[in-house]
Amino acid sequence: MIPELAKLCDVAESFHARGYAFGSTGNLSVRLGDEVWITPTGRSFRGLSPDDFACLSLTGEMRNDRRPSKEFPFHLGCYRAAGDRASALVHLHSTYSVALSCLAELDAQRPLPIITPYYLMRVAPLGIVPYLRPGSAELGAAVETAAKAHDCLLLLNHGLICLGRTIDEAVDRAEELEETAKLHFLLRGEKTRQLTEPEQAEIWKVYRS
Repeated sequence: MIPELAKLCDVAESFHARGYAFGSTGNLSVRLGDEVWITPTGRSFRGLSPDDFACLSLTGEMRNDRRPSKEFPFHLGCYRAAGDRASALVHLHSTYSVALSCLAELDAQRPLPIITPYYLMRVAPLGIVPYLRPGSAELGAAVETAAKAHDCLLLLNHGLICLGRTIDEAVDRAEELEETAKLHFLLRGEKTRQLTEPEQAEIWKVYRS
């Protein structure tokens, strides 16, 4: 058994149990050498086993007989674009991140207010990808371009993508993005304190440099 696939099954089960994933939405993958293992198409995160994962090369050749998620083009694109920055990918349609992605006047330069240091540590800068049909080659290409400069992406009217050097890092980023989006909606209409420029610079210096 490949340990990373067993871990992804545990991650998927946890996301489902906590309401981060529902129905057959979302997908996960891990890159092992020149192979990408991705959750199967049309399957819930609940009850996955390592034998369910599809295996593809970084250029899209099938390496086993499992059918990958229809979003496999952007998984492969992210791994190609991010290089050593990415060995795992989390894609969720989690409620608050999707709500954020649907706002008509979303600020592409600062889609979320910087209200906690943890958003800076794990997520920022958050890249924005325009709406393109799920599963399309056009979406795959747009995500690949955005992943050159961002570890976390928000797909308009769709959901989130978070990359990590490890599975844990990708999961941490996805959870932090979802929780920051949740805080944003809970605090809308309230006067909030955002981190000052010097406070932000200190976080970047200590945790991101």
